[in-house]
Amino acid sequence: MQMDIDDRLAKLTERHEALAQSIELLHHDTQQLGEYIRTLGQNAEADRENIRALVRVTEANSETIRSLVRTAEVDGENIRALARIAEIHNRRLTDLEAQ
Repeated sequence: MQMDIDDRLAKLTERHEALAQSIELLHHDTQQLGEYIRTLGQNAEADRENIRALVRVTEANSETIRSLVRTAEVDGENIRALARIAEIHNRRLTDLEAQ
């Protein structure tokens, strides 16, 4: 059975409405995707700034650690010098007690 012109128009109208709906959904999805991409961009910029801040803190901590190591080395030298002085005094006391 052949479709008459009214049936064809009805079918075309139905397809047109379905396509229009699909385009609306696609447009909505595209808008959401655009918003998501903008949010990702903002998050990426915030992440970059956080990384830069962490790098600055790490560099400052590294300098603090180097300073503490230098101080510990000096303290170690001073403790060794005090130990030598204590040993010399101990020998003197031992020598004085032996006289």
